[in-house]
Formats: sequence, C-alpha cells, structure tokens
Amino acid sequence: MGANASTWQEANGSSLSPKKSQVIAFHSPAKWKIHFEALKETTKLIVIDFTASWCGPCRYIEPAINDLANKYTDVEFVKIDVDELNDVAEEFGVEAMPTFILLKKGNAIDKIVGAKKEELEKKIEKYRV
Repeated sequence: MGANASTWQEANGSSLSPKKSQVIAFHSPAKWKIHFEALKETTKLIVIDFTASWCGPCRYIEPAINDLANKYTDVEFVKIDVDELNDVAEEFGVEAMPTFILLKKGNAIDKIVGAKKEELEKKIEKYRV
C-alpha cells in the first residue's frame, strides 16, 4: 500500500494479535484520492472513521472500531485524521469527531456523529449486504 497508507496495527506497532487489523489509515491526500476512485467500482460497504489524535471520544471508540473491522471482514474500514486530511473531512461535511461516513459505490449512504458503537454496528449490519 505504500508509505502513506497503513493498517492501524502497523501504525501503532502492535503485534499482540496474530490477526491484522482491517482498518486502513490514510496520511496522503493523493493516496486517498486514488483509493476513493477505486471504491466507486465496488458494492462493498466502506466505513470511514474521521478522527483526530487529540479527540478523547475517538480514542475511546478506537478499540471497538478495530473489533468491528475484525468481525466484519467483508466491510472496508478507513481511518482519516481530520488534521492530516482536512480537505477530505470538509468534502464529507465533517464537523465533529468522531464522525463515521458509510459509503457504497463512492456515495455516502449514512452518517453517525459521536462514539456510538451500537448504532454503528446496526448500520453496518443494515448496509453490508
């Protein structure tokens, strides 16, 4: 994936779990743009986690996001730091963190604002098929 996209596990140096996290973190607008264009070709559900390193609720829900990513391997989870890719956050109308945008074929189909694990899991169940 290159130096500008990594899994959460790689980014945090975690090797406690034999499973690789399914969360892909983007740090480059160019890499995100290429990936986003490819997403338009798939019917797979994409969950974008708009987060920030200074955000308490973002840090609180992060383990739950990793659990959901490991549970729903047919769903792609993407993590975008709003301070690194603020143009992307603006494109999706992100005003608070965490914000989760659910996409299919490159189109936003739902949005959850706040660290609401149960609501996010219900929406994943609803849209993943």
